Amino acid sequence: MLKNKFIFKRMNEKYVASLIDHTNIDLKATKADIKRVCDEAKHFKFRGVDVRPKWVSLVAKELKGTKIKVIVLIDPPIGISSTKERVALCKKAKKDGAHELDVVMNLVDIKMENYNKILRDLKAISKILPTKVIIGSGYLTDEEVIKASALVKKAGAFCVKTATEKDPLEKRELAEKAYHLKLMKQGAPGLKIKASAKISTLDDVKLMVKAGATIIGTSSGVKIMAGFKK
Repeated sequence: MLKNKFIFKRMNEKYVASLIDHTNIDLKATKADIKRVCDEAKHFKFRGVDVRPKWVSLVAKELKGTKIKVIVLIDPPIGISSTKERVALCKKAKKDGAHELDVVMNLVDIKMENYNKILRDLKAISKILPTKVIIGSGYLTDEEVIKASALVKKAGAFCVKTATEKDPLEKRELAEKAYHLKLMKQGAPGLKIKASAKISTLDDVKLMVKAGATIIGTSSGVKIMAGFKK
């Protein structure tokens, strides 16, 4: 309780901005769209900018000289590329200037209980750059969320993330999204937790932080910051 009170005393503009990975993973995004996301991130001093691999070098150039992290989404929506392909993507992203990876766990393997295969894959990736692993929690049972989170911790990633594009969690109520964060915290104590999937208002952020989120992935960063003006 005391910890939550302390957190909410800090819920000012600077603190909230420091949680946000400002995201544009739209397949139709243009160079101008990505530059705008970078400009917004610089204006608000967001934690990072999260994009698809094709934009990493541009984002690295736009954010040069700032402390904002360049983050790349790897293998959406369900992580079914081979480890060789995934590692190659991650190494290319590192060469292009990425600071962090947001990589999707192979959701077929988690459903098939191929835990050793998942561990080998994620360990190989986590050695390349600091890694957040997207477990696709909207596809999983409660028990699978806990197990997937535990695998993320065992693999050496620093953060477990709920979802990315097309995940059923996007259409779920906020209370269920918050519940998933608590399950993830149970499965991977001590790891950072990234909440995503249609988090679009300041109130949404507050609820996610209360549930245990330490990073917020959203394309609505500007809208969230506007909540302080109301």
